[in-house]
Amino acid sequence: MKIVIKLRQHIGSPCKPIVDIGQEVKKGQLIATPEKLGANIHSSVYGKVVDINENEIIIESFKDQPDEYVKIKETNFYLEAVKEAGIVGAGGAGFPTHIKLDVNLKDGCVIANAAECEPILSHNIYLLEQNPEIVVRGLKYAMQITNASKGYIAIKPKHKKAIIALGKICKNEENINIKFLSDMYPAGDERVIVRETLGIELEPGQLPISANAVVCNVETLKNIALAIEERRPVITKDITVGGRVKNSAEGKVFLDVPIGMPISYFIQECGGYENPHGEIILGGPFTGKQGNEDAPVDKTLGGILVAMPYPNEKRKIGVIACECGADEQRLEEIAKGMGGQIVAKEKCKRMVLVNGRYRCDKPGICPGQAEKVLSLKKQGAEVIITGTCED
Repeated sequence: MKIVIKLRQHIGSPCKPIVDIGQEVKKGQLIATPEKLGANIHSSVYGKVVDINENEIIIESFKDQPDEYVKIKETNFYLEAVKEAGIVGAGGAGFPTHIKLDVNLKDGCVIANAAECEPILSHNIYLLEQNPEIVVRGLKYAMQITNASKGYIAIKPKHKKAIIALGKICKNEENINIKFLSDMYPAGDERVIVRETLGIELEPGQLPISANAVVCNVETLKNIALAIEERRPVITKDITVGGRVKNSAEGKVFLDVPIGMPISYFIQECGGYENPHGEIILGGPFTGKQGNEDAPVDKTLGGILVAMPYPNEKRKIGVIACECGADEQRLEEIAKGMGGQIVAKEKCKRMVLVNGRYRCDKPGICPGQAEKVLSLKKQGAEVIITGTCED
């Protein structure tokens, strides 16, 4: 099987390959390093490098795949282990974790983001149900690295099994508390997490550090624990497969799948497509992007969703884009898939321009879009496609 390792699996610049075509590599071996902002990239399999281009390293995996892996270099410094392991935000953003944790949070906190607010996606909650210990250990390491005095696990009350499992682990942890989030989208947005956990409203463009806090996805915390305890680099990913796939409409979880495997493999593992079916979405229903069968799993992929076929829509279309959901490009893809013509565009009334980028001023508190809808109708729209979080 060909394994495709993308050279850019993070916010920042693509990494530089440090292997050659024809070279044999081992699982866990460092194969690319960042020259600017980025994170180390390791081989997820034993195999042979068959191609390298500006975007990816392609490895032909060997039939025999031992469990053993090349460990990251030994270090007494937790932050160095996080850096060596190539850990990035596993919740989708992909910001290098060693940079995020390189702060002093005296009297501050680290918040474990267990919101998993996108519909269908469930691998974070499944991890907490099956192995809450590793997430709590990762949280404690993150607290030590940042000198934080408190740790919080932010989760929705409906995830009772995960909450019970966490409660048992945290009952003797004086500095770690479980905080409940509203059951809405986008509860997993960092600014929503800070607002609901700490009662602090961040301005558009502000990061949690402005509230003396750092927010980490629960899978990221798992990777921190693995890097420190087992010297394990990031070579696998937890994902959910769902939608129009057999036996998995509500979502099937796969833990620790090798990075670089084609998503078609996991669709087939679920039993194949359920007909009729439409496009493949990589990510969640709200913020996912259009993908294809050949796309590889990477460090930030959370969902592989197969959609229903688009309905035919010949009426004139207006779109409302929002930072919290589908952006303008995604809405254009949807309209094109429906065979419709976009005649007018608007932005959610919460959107404000900050440093050249439109951002939501209060994510999760949607004011309603009646004004925008009326504007679109005046511009000739007969039907509206919206990317806003509510309404």
